[in-house]
Amino acid sequence: MADNAGTVQREHFGSRIGAVLTAAGSAVGLGNIWGFPYMTGQNGGGAFVILYVLAVLLVGVPLMIAEFVIGNHGKKNVIGSMAAITPTSPLRHGGWIGVGAAFFVLGFYGVVAGWSLSSFFRALVGGYGGLGADEIGGAFGAFIGGYAPVGWHFLFMAGTATIVIAGLKRGIERFAKMMLPLLFGILALLAIYGTVALDGAGAGWAFLFRPDWGAVTWKTIAIAIGAAFFSLGVGIGVMVTLGSYMGADSDLGKTAVQVSLTDTLVAVVAGIAIFPAVFALGFEPTGSSGLAFVTVPAVLQLFPGGAVVSYLFTLLFFLLLSVAALTSSVTTLELVVAYFTEERGTDRKRTSIAVSGVMFLIGIPCALSVGAVPALNIAGIPFVWFLVEFLEAFILPLGGIVFTVYVGWAMKKEDVRATLSRDGVAPWYFAPLYGMIKFVIPVAVFVVLIYTANEYFFHMTG
Repeated sequence: MADNAGTVQREHFGSRIGAVLTAAGSAVGLGNIWGFPYMTGQNGGGAFVILYVLAVLLVGVPLMIAEFVIGNHGKKNVIGSMAAITPTSPLRHGGWIGVGAAFFVLGFYGVVAGWSLSSFFRALVGGYGGLGADEIGGAFGAFIGGYAPVGWHFLFMAGTATIVIAGLKRGIERFAKMMLPLLFGILALLAIYGTVALDGAGAGWAFLFRPDWGAVTWKTIAIAIGAAFFSLGVGIGVMVTLGSYMGADSDLGKTAVQVSLTDTLVAVVAGIAIFPAVFALGFEPTGSSGLAFVTVPAVLQLFPGGAVVSYLFTLLFFLLLSVAALTSSVTTLELVVAYFTEERGTDRKRTSIAVSGVMFLIGIPCALSVGAVPALNIAGIPFVWFLVEFLEAFILPLGGIVFTVYVGWAMKKEDVRATLSRDGVAPWYFAPLYGMIKFVIPVAVFVVLIYTANEYFFHMTG
């Protein structure tokens, strides 16, 4: 939509709760329900949970606030906001990291989300009824090792584009307000059932919350920080874009805390929903990333009430898993679409279709690398998992450094204070927050990046 001068009229959130739920929906996704339990199982259980929560509080929340500040002060997309605030600073180009990374994030994310969509339709036709964990696991392995995931990836990206085409209020915000509460309700129900109804579930709680510090290495810390970045959706500029849609009177700090707590709560509840079942059914907690696609449907087949109850809960779980993926994907796509429509004057519909199409093409080798085309493996690792680890370990933290350095060193301190203030009064936490953003977070994340680079480029190869 354009005014008489030809400039794009920007939308704004219709309500504060809509802004919070949209940002929370952006954060809550496969990174919580699929990724967090998997990474917890791979990295020592309770110790990883503690490190993850600390990473969210000490790194994720300040970074989210920093991204909100850039967008809310600049009132444009991530690239436009940084250029408008500091037109002569070299750091004004930092938004390109996010826009570029978004293509690859949705490239692999759309593939895994396509698995969720496929699982939903399989549940719809009763494909899980009466099956045990081994049969479900075998069928899932055969599916992701074939060519069918390319088609499901396409369908998911088409759904993402459809929502973004509808715009902020009628598409993205409305979708988040409807679906996020339902997702949390189903996860809570699964967590309660797994604890109460399954023998041996207590071992899952112990694994999740009893820390094993002997399993912690510097790599564990790096993974926890990367997981926090990916789960919260920070480091690529999505929160800059969402911050630009918030009103000038928005409490950005409170919103960031609410979003981060919601995201972390969903991740922990997902762990509670999955790990009791893992132990009760004899799965290894360090098993594959198919935990959410194998263990959960296997547990749901054991629900009291018979086949009808199992069918309904299995169907609902995979529907909401797909919805959670969509609430994250639409804001990532919006990050790129906002840039093109605002800075290049392109049409929203055509841009959404074109950008999602490129992301689909990037996702094809990700979809085929799991088994259909082994030549796409990198150092013996399927390309999709290599891309996930590379983005989490390097690109998202790098983006986090850029955004915090930008707010701490390129922006004027009084502009940061004014953006966070309400009724002209700076929040009580401004001084420590500004110190964290300016000095602590960039250095801490940079140290982790250096260590991670050493792990990947030296230990991994030799």
